Order: sequence, then structure tokens, then C-alpha cells
Amino acid sequence: MALAGGAARSWERSAKRRHERRLEVLHAKAELKAAQAEAKAAQAESRNRGRQQVMAAASAPAEPSHEQQLERLFTAHDAVTKRWLEYELDVAKLIAFPAMSDGRQPLTAAFLRAKKVADRLRPASAKTRLSPDELTEYRNAVTDYEVAFDVAERDARRLRDSSFTEAERKRLGTAKQLLTVAVDQAATPAERQIAYKRVREELDGLISLSDGAVEVLEKKVALQLPSADGSA
Repeated sequence: MALAGGAARSWERSAKRRHERRLEVLHAKAELKAAQAEAKAAQAESRNRGRQQVMAAASAPAEPSHEQQLERLFTAHDAVTKRWLEYELDVAKLIAFPAMSDGRQPLTAAFLRAKKVADRLRPASAKTRLSPDELTEYRNAVTDYEVAFDVAERDARRLRDSSFTEAERKRLGTAKQLLTVAVDQAATPAERQIAYKRVREELDGLISLSDGAVEVLEKKVALQLPSADGSA
């Protein structure tokens, strides 16, 4: 009986160890499967992320070339200059908003300084090679030019003729009326010529007309006057 009891206990211990080993094997297999599943998921995520990056790179706009960047800056630069020339060359606008031609106005003076800087930094052409720092400097100058013009224009439209005395405002009003006559086809040549001269006289000392503005005005008046051979 003692021998039988010892054999039974020995078999029980062996069975227990076999059961424990089976549990260990099952546990190890479960961990292996989990690790494999995790690895597959990571690989799938990595591939998906890679595809997304490729698609994003393909759909993203290409970085503009050096030449394209300069062309865009030239366009912005020229747009501001065109807006400024609409005041600089149009006597009617200068009469309506005289601060735009008055360098004594702080905001107008700031705009003219910004224009000078932008014009100085502007390359000769879009094919001109600039260093990154030079390109950034020119870009900043164009931005300053745009902002300075917007601020000066708003201020000029706010001020109008308020910086002039009552007598000076009357002269501006007279010049505005005479300007209408100077370019009026219904007026006689003599009336238009006299009106043109009076406009210049009324504005003298009040508004400084650029040579370009005078030339544009004279052409408008000349179009209304008969030519040397007597034809209209």
C-alpha cells in the first residue's frame, strides 16, 4: 500500500507538471499570436501612413521657383505703383485728395519712403538670381510698400481738403470747376484754353503737380482743341 500510495503521488505530480507545461505552452502561443497581430497592425499602419504621405506629396502644390516668386512680387509691386499713379497723374483726383501728393503729410511721406526702398531693391528681371536673404528683403519691402500705400490712401480720403484754409479750399473748388471746363467738348477752344491756364494758377502753391500730371492734363485739353490745320 505504501508503494502504491507513493506511485499515485508521483503520477499526480507528473500530471500536474504536464498540465502546467501545457498552460505555459498555451500562454506562450497566445503571447506570440498577440505579438504577431500587433506587428501586422503596425506594418499596416506604416504602409497606410506611407501611402497618405505619397498622396499628400503628389497633391500638394509644387514650391514656386525663384523666378515665379519674383514674378509674383513684381505683380504686387506694379499693382501698388499703378494705384499711386492714378493719383499722381490725375489732376482731378489730386484736387479731391491733395494729401496724396503732399510729402509733408507723415503717412504720405512714409509711403514715399517705402516706395523708394521697394524700387531700389527690385531686381532687373525675374531671372536675376537673389540670395535667400535678398529675396526676403525684397518681399518685405513690397509688403511694406503695399501697407504704406493703403494707410496713406485711407488718411488722404479722410482728410480731403481739411488741412487747407477756407480761402485755399475755395481755390481748390474753383480749380475743380475750371478743370471740368478745360476738358469739356461743349466749351469753345478759347474757353478750354483759359480754363486750363486758370486751373494751373489756382493750384499754384497749393498742390504740386508732377510733370507727368501736367503732361496728361495737357493731352486731355489738346484733344478738345482744334489742330494747327483748323480741324477738330
